[in-house]
Amino acid sequence: MTGLPLSRAAAGLLRALLHRMKESRHRILLIEASSVDWQSLTFTGERHLFALRVIGPHADAIAGKLSDGLADAEFEIAGHIVADIAALPSEAEPDGSILVRIEALTVAE
Repeated sequence: MTGLPLSRAAAGLLRALLHRMKESRHRILLIEASSVDWQSLTFTGERHLFALRVIGPHADAIAGKLSDGLADAEFEIAGHIVADIAALPSEAEPDGSILVRIEALTVAE
């Protein structure tokens, strides 16, 4: 099975997000990822959207931990800066899992 085709910036950001979750990261499943090129007059980068499903007991608490303070978090991604990041409102699924969508803008250094 092959993984999703992610750009270097998207893969680095996803790793950084999962690293931030420490012991709970095994309960977070990537279900969708997309990136599109972005540019301004002086910068180039990518806009990213990740859809993550948090599973198991207390999924709501883990989803909250994933999204709380996200805008103020520091991320280290080789060759890229996270210029903007936000979690959209999470959604409770019928199976008890929580869907979290994260939007981000990375800019090449």
